[in-house]
Amino acid sequence: MSSSAPDVSTSSSSAPARTSTVGTVRLVNAVFYGHHGVMQEEHRIGGRYEVDVAVDLDFEDAAVHDDLDQTVNYEQVYAFVKELVTQNNFYLIEKLAYLITQRVLDAYPDVEAIEVTVRKPNPPVGGPCDRAEAVYRYEK
Repeated sequence: MSSSAPDVSTSSSSAPARTSTVGTVRLVNAVFYGHHGVMQEEHRIGGRYEVDVAVDLDFEDAAVHDDLDQTVNYEQVYAFVKELVTQNNFYLIEKLAYLITQRVLDAYPDVEAIEVTVRKPNPPVGGPCDRAEAVYRYEK
């Protein structure tokens, strides 16, 4: 009786699979003057808003080839943030964080994840408070 063992080859004819890499492109503390808040005075007078945007994506090809078209252009992201913060009036900073996220995702569909933080320094809460902030996270 003969038994046949499976053919186990020690040489591989295919190249190893490329592993996925992820990097983060960030804008930190972009500052704008806007008119957002629940109180009418906030809409009338306005105030300072600070925004952070962290975008996760595979930018290895951009780095290897020094090619802006293969990554997230943070100058464009800044322009999105500036437009949304300065040219709108919303009740909630949560809405700003959400809309910034959506605008970045629309422009850069290869993004793996994004986190947007919108801060309002010295919010009108009836007492001392450094800031209020809303953080919106999206992951594929």
